[in-house]
Amino acid sequence: MTDFGVEDDHFLLDGRPVRLLSGALHYFRVHEAQWGHRLSMLRAMGLNCVETYVPWNLHEPRPGEFRDVGALGRFLDAVGRAGLWAIVRPGPYICAEWENGGLPAWVTGRFGRRVRTRDAGYGAAVGRWFGELLPQVVGRQVTAGGPVVMVQVENEYGSYGSDRVHLEELADLVRRCGVTVPLFTSDGPEDHMLTGGSVPGLPATANFGSGAREAFGVLRRHRPRDPLMCMEFWCGWFEHWGGEQVVRDPAATAAELREILECGASVNVYMAHGGTNFAGWSGANRSGPLQDGRLMPTVTSYDYGAPVDEYGRATEKFWLFREVLAAYREGPLPELPPEPVGLPGPVRVELTRGTSPAAVLEALGDPETEESGVPPTFEDLGVDRGLVRYRVDVPGPRQAYPLSVTGLRDRALVYVDGVRAGVLTEEEHTLEVPVAGPAEVELWVESLGRVNYGPRLGEPKGVTGGVLHERQFLHGVRARALRLDAFDVPGAVDRVEFGDAVEAGPVGLFRGSFEVADAADTGHAGLELPGWTRGFVWVNGFCLGRYWSVGRRRPLYVPGPVLREGANEVWVLELEEAGELFVELGPGLPAG
Repeated sequence: MTDFGVEDDHFLLDGRPVRLLSGALHYFRVHEAQWGHRLSMLRAMGLNCVETYVPWNLHEPRPGEFRDVGALGRFLDAVGRAGLWAIVRPGPYICAEWENGGLPAWVTGRFGRRVRTRDAGYGAAVGRWFGELLPQVVGRQVTAGGPVVMVQVENEYGSYGSDRVHLEELADLVRRCGVTVPLFTSDGPEDHMLTGGSVPGLPATANFGSGAREAFGVLRRHRPRDPLMCMEFWCGWFEHWGGEQVVRDPAATAAELREILECGASVNVYMAHGGTNFAGWSGANRSGPLQDGRLMPTVTSYDYGAPVDEYGRATEKFWLFREVLAAYREGPLPELPPEPVGLPGPVRVELTRGTSPAAVLEALGDPETEESGVPPTFEDLGVDRGLVRYRVDVPGPRQAYPLSVTGLRDRALVYVDGVRAGVLTEEEHTLEVPVAGPAEVELWVESLGRVNYGPRLGEPKGVTGGVLHERQFLHGVRARALRLDAFDVPGAVDRVEFGDAVEAGPVGLFRGSFEVADAADTGHAGLELPGWTRGFVWVNGFCLGRYWSVGRRRPLYVPGPVLREGANEVWVLELEEAGELFVELGPGLPAG
């Protein structure tokens, strides 16, 4: 029986010191059919371990409704077959630039600021979730012949709070669920983070992108006998829609990796392969030192400037990291697997059929609510990703007054008496043209991603304040939700009544088809939408994620296994202004 433990500032495998050379690869950001290839790439780079978070909201979107929790187990089995160890970080909060930091919207909606504390109700919800999840880990620990060597308790808790009782309760819960491998915490290398986020008796690790000696010096002050480990070596960074791309020089980043290893430490490269935020699961951040400013939603690509890019290819950073890591591995490193082949192109896909948002809502939406005194939030309606149509009447007769929305999160397309009147945002929340009464107002509101980090974690979405006409609140609001996962139901889109795309108008759902001759040999494609504004795209029912015309444009990543030999179908849900009625498929971005 294999044993993994911690003793005298070393990790031990069967009593012998071992160094973990790990890389982050999130199973939920990579198509399952591509796990094996990506894991082989990590091993060829010189890693002996892989790390993954687990997003609670992906697997329990509504209370007691568990979806494919076994995906984690299947991934860990793939890790074992690849000859790697595994570190599992189940949260329950994970950050990860993921919607709501991995917490289900129903959890933050129910418990509010009591999440991530010792609150009994929150603890009970976590207990039920871990009771469902952790059997996937327990049977795959190294002591049972599996790959799992360590499990994290919470995540960067010192960046959020100081409730040690909560952390100790979580650690006890993980143990009661049967996890026997070492538990650990991870935090930034700062005194307040390490004191707020660590647990007595559990190894503490540090997260940073540079300055290893200084970072480990801080860690040593707090934990003089723990093994040194950088649990997140940030070799790149993520992007926000409309924000600047952060690029890390490959040579300088490789030098930082070498410094970590020269300190005698273990490392987890974050990210080794980033993947993609499919299906609108991207999170968001807030600007400002207290994260209380402008909302900054995260883009669909999670390439992260990783050594293995979004398309599964080796970058310059990969080869430099491989050279550094080779000095810390015995024997020659494995050869790389074959590089994925892109779809020949470009292939122009004409979108010939289309329909209005109202028709989509009628076919796939939830029932409309009764009139209410205040608009229900997304949380009130049980919506995580998607949009909500709010309807409210302006009484009359009355003169034209400014119409505004307080507490709008995040973006609304507004109609007055069926005529488009403008787009409102959190910052620009008043229509340019005043509205006279009587009139009917429609607000089509979309969440652009919930905050995943900082004190604004769990803030609600939708109309969280009210609709104002001059200074008067308009009451009697009706709301109807269109959940993004309604499109996942087989045959659901076939219930939508389509007509000619040209006659459908500038917003709505559009569809078209194309042929693929050699789908089995295609590793990936890139999909572009010239002139389109904002919405979501599906290929053969698989949601590629959100597109948006702001900032740097890049194709949406299409996993090769999504494509089919022969006929394939594309759906585009445009929420503001459609471009010409076609999309383009091709090999995607060149290797970088």
